[in-house]
Amino acid sequence: MQNMSFKTEIERRRTFGIIAHPDAGKTTLTEKLLLFGGAIQEAGAVKSNKIKKGATSDFMEIERQRGISVATSVLAFEYEGTKVNILDTPGHKDFAEDTYRTLTAVDSVIVVVDVAKGVEEQTEKLVEVCRMRNIPMIVFINKMDREGKDAFDLLDEIEQKLGLNVVPMSFPIGMGYDFKGIYNLWEKNINLFSGNSRKNIEETIEISDLESPEIDKLIGEKAAHTLREEIELVEGIYPTFNRDEYLNGHQQPVFFGSALNNFGVRELLDCFIDIAPKPRAKQSEERLVQPDETDFSGFVFKIHANMDPNHRDRLAFIKIVSGTFERNKPYLHVRNKKKMKFSSPNAFFAEKKEIVDISYPGDIVGLHDTGNFKIGDTLTEGENINYKGIPSFSPEHFRYINNADPLKSKQLFKGIDQLMDEGVAQLFTLELNGRKVIGTVGALQYEVIQYRLEHEYGAKCTYENLNVYKACWVEPTDIKNEEYKEFLRVKHRYLAKDKEDQLVFLADSQFSLQMTQQKYPSIKFHFTSEYK
Repeated sequence: MQNMSFKTEIERRRTFGIIAHPDAGKTTLTEKLLLFGGAIQEAGAVKSNKIKKGATSDFMEIERQRGISVATSVLAFEYEGTKVNILDTPGHKDFAEDTYRTLTAVDSVIVVVDVAKGVEEQTEKLVEVCRMRNIPMIVFINKMDREGKDAFDLLDEIEQKLGLNVVPMSFPIGMGYDFKGIYNLWEKNINLFSGNSRKNIEETIEISDLESPEIDKLIGEKAAHTLREEIELVEGIYPTFNRDEYLNGHQQPVFFGSALNNFGVRELLDCFIDIAPKPRAKQSEERLVQPDETDFSGFVFKIHANMDPNHRDRLAFIKIVSGTFERNKPYLHVRNKKKMKFSSPNAFFAEKKEIVDISYPGDIVGLHDTGNFKIGDTLTEGENINYKGIPSFSPEHFRYINNADPLKSKQLFKGIDQLMDEGVAQLFTLELNGRKVIGTVGALQYEVIQYRLEHEYGAKCTYENLNVYKACWVEPTDIKNEEYKEFLRVKHRYLAKDKEDQLVFLADSQFSLQMTQQKYPSIKFHFTSEYK
């Protein structure tokens, strides 16, 4: 019996990420999905102006002030017998690294596009990562109640800019002021738009035949005529939906709607549950691991310090790849080569955390951590496998970090240490004088670090600019050869060690990097730390 229910549990899980440019409405969409799952009772307006409560998925204070999601949160809910796990990702480009890492833990993705702005740069980068990994994607075109681009133009733009092959599963009837509703090609019905977000269920009318005069009565002759023409065009231009093509990342269904008005969201969710992949196999360095293997394995894709400001604990987020994760059972921490057991693994249900006894592939579990975990660590039932593909990118911004309160230096170093483990930024220590340099992918990180050091660790820091173009990880072919020794001597001022004690070359310009590469051909310079 155990085996049967284990397979059933895997089959009923859907773990996905939502990616979008800031302000495309990602957090609002996440909330509306939670409403359908009964995980929250009311939607909190996201733009928090002191009175309104912040959106459920924005944990940290700094996010509330900024109205942007800076930390990926995990939200789970049950919907019609399916267990849905959403990994909310920061849309802001300064937090792209966090998003890239989260994408290693999802089985599929929903891409949110703003009808007025179309495809934006940040979305392009993230979709490229999904394409590289063949992650199945569904596109949700949001804010149909506002004036925006023509539906066909948008579909073209999505195909061209994102390199996708789209299949419309629904189609808008008008837009902005004239927005009447949506024709659902997947379910063959019309949803009428009332423009009232308080109404949970919009009016859905079954339409088996587009020629039916019923449509003219519902939306008016002019709109009905346009709709018939447009649907004919859609069916003529776009391929019919093929689930295998979608699952292999070669075809992307598109839905239209308005998350703020809770319109078109149910259709998206219903179709998603039907077609989205259940937990998938994952490649480790040693072999491909299948979800239905009985032995547990999983990996850390995110670490969040101080989920509870009263206790200085961190939570390591683990994606379960195979087997079941059980409370109080010893598991092998592969990198540390030691067994550990966890008495209070957390699962997430909207904003609440609860202790769970057993979790299945596809689930995300939060483990309390006192500093044992790093991002990318693998936990298993004893087998030595390592999940790969969680890189650290070469930072683009560099600043010296200085202690602004000499009495708090211990707190400062502890804080920096923990925030770096979280992957917020990278720490480099200069070989020359031992000064600490913080490198980030985006400038906003410095504010976050400063804010969190002060509020969570009671430490104050100041920054000083440092002119560095790129940080490159240094890989010599032979540490004994003369060329390498000369490199170390000549470039001494530009060398630092990262947290893993790997040697890093801080090039001050593109020109000096090229010159160094030419002068020392036996040394490899890497832009991600995962070159081992």
